[in-house]
Amino acid sequence: MDIDNFQIIIAPLLAGIMVVLTHVPLGREVLKRGIIFIDLAIAQIAGLGVVVAQIMDVNLGGYGVQVSAGISALIGGTILLMTERRWPEIQEAIIGATFVLAASATMLILANHAHGAEYLHDLLLGQILWVRLDQLIPAAVLFGIVLLLWRFASSYIRGIGFYLVFSIAVTASVQLVGVYLVFASLIIPALAVKNLTGRRAEFVACIIGFLAYLSGLIVSLFANLPAAPLIVWSLACFSFLYYVYRVSMYKVSC
Repeated sequence: MDIDNFQIIIAPLLAGIMVVLTHVPLGREVLKRGIIFIDLAIAQIAGLGVVVAQIMDVNLGGYGVQVSAGISALIGGTILLMTERRWPEIQEAIIGATFVLAASATMLILANHAHGAEYLHDLLLGQILWVRLDQLIPAAVLFGIVLLLWRFASSYIRGIGFYLVFSIAVTASVQLVGVYLVFASLIIPALAVKNLTGRRAEFVACIIGFLAYLSGLIVSLFANLPAAPLIVWSLACFSFLYYVYRVSMYKVSC
């Protein structure tokens, strides 16, 4: 790879690293709680806020889309927190229904819009190759808040604050990488290290994520293919390779 191509992927790669660092611990908590589709639901709600802001041409000093996405995600997170308290036994079903409602609302809003298909494509697959360094600043602030809360207020995060902190993280990530990569970054590395514990699990999951984003971006540049699907498949491939490694090491130890 020559220097020009490397410079193209610097900002997207940094975006991917930030997403991985914040979404690995959140993804492990999602698996632990058994609410697998919460990331899709919250991401879709945040995406609905993005679409509404774009359709209404909300500016607010250049942060209109971020504000709209954040408010939408926080409202969605608050609602899901309330339903978990009231109906914990059917929480996963409620999360699934919330995702479908938010997705359907997005499609209805975009149905007769001239750029509806383009907006929907960007929402789901994102435009990670076109991420700029200046876009990473507000995202880095939000991700930093999430990581600080996760490390120093863990009892709150693993209690009533989980949905709210989760909403903050998804607000930033869905605008950088799209709904599909948000889901994949949360769940696939977490599945790969499901049988590990502690810092080792997070370290291995982050390595899987870093390698997947790097390889997906590089292949996207040279093969002229969309980056997001390549990164999703890279996450799956590196996770599978780690699984094969674990199985082989177990057989050797036996």
